[in-house]
Amino acid sequence: MLNSNYKEITLKNKKTSVSVKPNKDKQQKEKTEVVKQVKENKKSLKVRFIGGVGEIGKNMTALEFGKDIIVIDAGLTFPGDNMPGVDLVIPDVTYLAQNKSRIRGIVITHGHEDHIGGLPYILKDISAPVFGTKLTLTLIENKLKEHRLNDVSLNCVKAGSVIKLGCFSVEFINVNHSIAGAVGLAITTPVGVVFHSGDFKIDFTPVNGEMMDLNRIAEIGKKGVLLMMADSTNIEIDGMTMSESVVKDTLDHVFADNIKRRLIIATFASNVHRLQQILDLAVKYKRKVAFSGRSMINIAEAAAKIGELNIPDGLIIDVEKTKSFKDEQILIVSTGTQGEPMSALTRMASGEFNKVVIGKNDTVVISASVIPGNEKMIYGVINNLYRLGAEVIYESLEPIHVSGHACKGELKMLHTLISPKFFIPVHGEYRHLKKHARLAESLGMRESNILIADIGDTVELTSNAMKFGEKFHAGSRFVDGVGIDGADSFVLRDRIHLSEDGLVVVVVGVEELSARLTSLEIIGKGLVFSETMINEAKSNVANALNKVDLRTVRDESELNALIRRSIKNYIFKATKKNPMILPVVMVV
Repeated sequence: MLNSNYKEITLKNKKTSVSVKPNKDKQQKEKTEVVKQVKENKKSLKVRFIGGVGEIGKNMTALEFGKDIIVIDAGLTFPGDNMPGVDLVIPDVTYLAQNKSRIRGIVITHGHEDHIGGLPYILKDISAPVFGTKLTLTLIENKLKEHRLNDVSLNCVKAGSVIKLGCFSVEFINVNHSIAGAVGLAITTPVGVVFHSGDFKIDFTPVNGEMMDLNRIAEIGKKGVLLMMADSTNIEIDGMTMSESVVKDTLDHVFADNIKRRLIIATFASNVHRLQQILDLAVKYKRKVAFSGRSMINIAEAAAKIGELNIPDGLIIDVEKTKSFKDEQILIVSTGTQGEPMSALTRMASGEFNKVVIGKNDTVVISASVIPGNEKMIYGVINNLYRLGAEVIYESLEPIHVSGHACKGELKMLHTLISPKFFIPVHGEYRHLKKHARLAESLGMRESNILIADIGDTVELTSNAMKFGEKFHAGSRFVDGVGIDGADSFVLRDRIHLSEDGLVVVVVGVEELSARLTSLEIIGKGLVFSETMINEAKSNVANALNKVDLRTVRDESELNALIRRSIKNYIFKATKKNPMILPVVMVV
């Protein structure tokens, strides 16, 4: 399943046969459309934005020329407050599914969820080889196993490797980020070179000693770059991103200042370099380490297996065994930096995690910044930890986290080194993209050579021109348990309706022979519905039904509509709400 490192790879997609009777007219129509598309594609490179622009997360971009398509990343994002019950949000890949025979490969820049999380769902619709560095593919492989996808071609590459995918040549370039194995991409196309930064920062003192390959980036820039797409996340922050090594100094004095206390450190599970620093300090201060949280355990095991994380023998113990040690001998490394409801730290703070009981001799370190939108959840966790007697150290008190994304100073350096002809900012909400576009202008790029794309946009490039092309079907799909639904989901709309306006159930009993109304009950859920209101609503329903000969009602749906009409206006006048009305007819 996981193929080893190689410098040059040429792929040939295998034809597959499907044991379904073909619809010849449909097949001919689709073939005609593909031939037409291929002819048009020979004139220009098409960059299709499937996700990751105008939003943080769900990163996915396709490059298309002639008969060949390659895909960059396949991420997900997490649902907002307006998506009740939704577990994950993934890109809508309808266009790619319609053109799956033309996809030569999926190239992954790094192993964060917003770049790999959508793969298990997308690969059920699209069969294509996947390329990435060792840790990235190890994390992907774990995900695919969970989804029982065992026949995906995973191809491991190193920074510096070059692969051939149809008419595209892709070079992987080492960059610094908050996860090991992150790469930028230099993609040679028939019309010129496209440089994709991936998520990056420039760290002059990285934990693993491997700096971003600025020399190679400068060489690529000197040779000429047609288009650059670059990370916009931290465009609003001046200067340079702090080095990861700064965090180690802060953590060191946290260990030294809490020598007699139990330490609990919450951090992003994917930040393997941060985990290594924490483990090294645990060894220095002679503490046993217990991992808490499924993703923390899975990623630590995966990183250790491939040598990205060095864990000395005897250092790790099961979290259940921490009670057998003194507080000063224990370090618990946990998930939950964003106050996620089911995370280990959140359950500790709410007293619902019996393996770890928070007390007055605990110091909790939250080694992460608060992602916008998560403030209420994480500060709720911090408040609960204080209520239980713990001391809490977080970003506003100490520099215990640094971003993995480039600030304005680093972005200026990248623009200067690459000096692209055209520029499209990516990986950011609209304000980030707009400010990144202005930065490019301030560095001398003409406004006409910069485009801000949205999901569903196609940008067409030749060697001397860039313009918007056709719109294509794109957007979001919702993962709910094991089901996947579209952005126009009736299920989601029903949930929002129920959460905002509540539910009224009208139970009507009708005698089978006489069609006479025998009983009537009304139950209100999720709205203020007093006994007086219920009685008045009953009267409305009874009066409406008594005016109708129920024997003439053709079917249950007609009766249900009659019941809804009889009380809909009354409920709105009485409650100023428009609840979902659910009639239940019982024939007795």
